[in-house]
Amino acid sequence: MNKLLAAIAALLPVPALADAPEIVAARAEDRTIHVTLAHPDTGWDHYADGWEVVTEDGTALGLRTLVHPHETEQPFTRSLTLDAPLPDGTVYVRARCSVDGWGAARVEIAR
Repeated sequence: MNKLLAAIAALLPVPALADAPEIVAARAEDRTIHVTLAHPDTGWDHYADGWEVVTEDGTALGLRTLVHPHETEQPFTRSLTLDAPLPDGTVYVRARCSVDGWGAARVEIAR
């Protein structure tokens, strides 16, 4: 019976689990933030679609929307100029993908 159940389970479709976007580097030059991401983009159906600059308490300072997949350009760097200077204290970047949403990891922005 266990072998039969194992055989049936092996035939069931398994959802593909992709990695969350990896923040390879994040640095600030005055009000401009440069972020390098890596993500196993598969095309329009699943790709890294943005990153956000946040404070320690999670307050959003700026959002960089990525409007297309980068399946042949990995890792890739994009920049965002904030409306105001960075506040004192630690500031982070977090990334999201079009399927899984915001990743749990956040990386401190080097100044």
